[in-house]
Amino acid sequence: MQDFSLPQAQPFDFPEGDHGILLIHGFTGSPAHMRLLGEGLKEKGFAVRGVLLPGHGQTPLDLGKVKWQDWVLACREAAADMRGKYRRFTVAGLSMGGCLALMLAEQMQADACVTIAAPMKTVNRLRVLAPMAAFAHPMIHKQADGARATLNQDYDIGYTSYPTASVGQLSAVIRRAKRDLHLIHCPLLTVQSHGDKTVTPDSPALIASGVSSTVKETLWLDTAPHVCTISPEYGKIVNGMADFLNKWVE
Repeated sequence: MQDFSLPQAQPFDFPEGDHGILLIHGFTGSPAHMRLLGEGLKEKGFAVRGVLLPGHGQTPLDLGKVKWQDWVLACREAAADMRGKYRRFTVAGLSMGGCLALMLAEQMQADACVTIAAPMKTVNRLRVLAPMAAFAHPMIHKQADGARATLNQDYDIGYTSYPTASVGQLSAVIRRAKRDLHLIHCPLLTVQSHGDKTVTPDSPALIASGVSSTVKETLWLDTAPHVCTISPEYGKIVNGMADFLNKWVE
């Protein structure tokens, strides 16, 4: 079991600055996956908050007790608070957190949106069958992945197993984010890695083609795996986000 009591796995808040950025981790992850990104953006002069999604940071069984609406509500509450505190507000997320960021950009009048390895489609096409398989196989155990050895192990804190039924909640977030892309009008930056074996490489193009934003850019990483925010290329994300936001958000 991962140690979620570690300081880097806790929610964080760096309130200095007038441009607030909400960072949302992914399915089975924790704020540790966003911490290096948050610290880097803080050094760039942004105010940054990293949230812990309901059902995460405890035990895998807790994940099975929440619905996708619980994740949206938690993000909306954090976004509303930041929207009221900062002159400018950006929402950003990793993987499923990127899909939640898209949903917030639709609903919360964000000044900009950044998605990082956000799935419109996943490489594993069996994801949609997971809820039906939950009775026979109630838990999914993550397979060993050599690519994760390249990640900063001090920050790779998340569930190594999870309830099969909870994959249906992940799928619901992806569907709803994809369905309402046309409601997004703010500047959009999509970040994706050529080394990502989880998200299909056309996901950034699908997001960009679906939104109504006039400003939309994509930042490609070279070899980082899916959790690219704690990879050796995380600095490229920090610099890319800072450059994009300073350029397009007044």
